[in-house]
Amino acid sequence: MKTRILIVDDEVDALDLMEELFQKNGYDTYTASNGVEALNILRETEVDIMISDIFMPEMDGMTLLDTVGKKYQDISVLMITAHGTIETAVEAMKKGAKDYILKPLHLDEIVGKVETISQLKTLIKENRYLKDKLYKKFNFENIIGKNKKMQELFELIRDIAKTNSTVLIRGESGTGKELIANAIHFNSDRIERPFVKVNCAVLAENLLESELFGHVKGAFTGAIKDKIGRFELAHGGTIFLDEIGDISPNMQLKLLRVLQEGEFERVGGNETKKVDVRILAATNRNLEEAMKSGNFRQDLYWRLNVIPLDVPPLRERKDDVPLLVAYFLEKFSADFKKKIEAVDDDAMHYLQTYDWPGNIRELENLMERAIVLNKTGILTVKDFPISVSRAETDEEINIQVNNDLTEVVDNFEKKIILKALRENNFNKLRTAEKLGIHRSTFMSKLKKYEIN
Repeated sequence: MKTRILIVDDEVDALDLMEELFQKNGYDTYTASNGVEALNILRETEVDIMISDIFMPEMDGMTLLDTVGKKYQDISVLMITAHGTIETAVEAMKKGAKDYILKPLHLDEIVGKVETISQLKTLIKENRYLKDKLYKKFNFENIIGKNKKMQELFELIRDIAKTNSTVLIRGESGTGKELIANAIHFNSDRIERPFVKVNCAVLAENLLESELFGHVKGAFTGAIKDKIGRFELAHGGTIFLDEIGDISPNMQLKLLRVLQEGEFERVGGNETKKVDVRILAATNRNLEEAMKSGNFRQDLYWRLNVIPLDVPPLRERKDDVPLLVAYFLEKFSADFKKKIEAVDDDAMHYLQTYDWPGNIRELENLMERAIVLNKTGILTVKDFPISVSRAETDEEINIQVNNDLTEVVDNFEKKIILKALRENNFNKLRTAEKLGIHRSTFMSKLKKYEIN
C-alpha cells in the first residue's frame, strides 16, 4: 500500500508544487488550504503523513497539530516554516511534530525527510503486525525443545531478554539462531520498538556499509538520494546482525565504534548520528580461531561476546527430533491442506539416527517435501531421501581396491569432499577451509569429480 500524504498550505503554488512532487515519487496525496479543511479530510480518509504550514487562515498549523496529536496519534507531522520563525517550528516539534521544513522549499530535502518518515512508519507497522499476530509464535512456541540444553537455553533467554546487553548467538547453520534473536526481542522491553535484521554475509563491503549506516546523495555512483541505514531504522529497538563473522576488517572497525560510542556517519556524510540500539549478533564461525589467525578483531569480539548463547546442533539433541517432526507435520499439513496422520516407527527411528548436518533447516525441508509428495497419509522411510546421505558416514566409507591406485584414491577423495560439503551445509568456501586447501584448488576438484 502506498504512503498517503496530506498537504496543508494556504499558498496555492506551494500546494501544487508539493502535490506534483509526491505523486511523481509514488505517494498518494490529499490537499487542504487550511486546518479546517484538513480535519474534514482526516474524518473521511486514513493518512500516514501530514505536511502543514504553520501560518494559515481559519485554523493555523499549531492548532491543527494539537488536534491531530489528540485524535490521530498514528499520523506523522512535518511543519513548514519560514527562516524567521524557526522558534515556532521547534515549539511544534515539542508538541509532537516529527520535523520541520524551511521556506523557500528545497525539493530534495522535502522528499528525503518524507522518505525517512515513511520507512520508519513501514517498519513500525511491520513490527506491530509481528507483535499482534506472532507474539506467541516467538514466545518459545516455535523454538521446540525438551532437551536439557534447550531448556537451559530457554531459561537464559528469559533472564537476558529484559536487559540491554549485547548478545552473541553461536551455532551451526540451520540451528535456529534467528529464532533465538526473535525470542529475545519479543520478550524484551523494546518489543514496541523496531526489530531490524541484516544478513552480513550476502552483501559486499561497500553495500553492507551503506545498508547499515545509510549514505548521502552523491556518496558513490548510483547514490541518487539520501538513504537511511538499518541502525537509524532500529533506533530505540533491536538490530540483529546475522553472520557477523563474515564482515571485513574495515567493517569490523566501523561496527566497533557503534558498539563503543553509539554513533556513526552515513557513507559520504560528515554528520554524526547517535543511536540507541540493542545489538544481537550471530555466527556459525569459530570467532576465537578467527581472532588467533588475525581475521577478527579481539576488541570487537569482546564487545559482542557480552552474553554468549550457544545453540546446540540437532545431532546433540536427537531426543527433540520427534517433537520437531510433530511440529512440522502439523504445520505443513495445514499449509498444504493435506491429511497426514503420522510418521511410522521405522521412519521416526530413521530420522532419529541421522546426524542432520543441515540441522533443523534440513529437517524442515525434508518434512515439507515428504508431506507435499505423500499420497498415503502416513510418512514412511521411503518419503525421506536420506539414504544417499547416510550411506557415506565415517563408518560406511568403504575402499574397494579392485581398480588401479589412482582411481581408488580419486573415488575416496570424492567421498571425503561430499561428506565435508554436507557437514558444512554445502558452503564451498567454508568446506575448503575445513579441508585445509585453497579455494581455487577445491573448485578444481569439484569440477574434476563433477560435483554440483
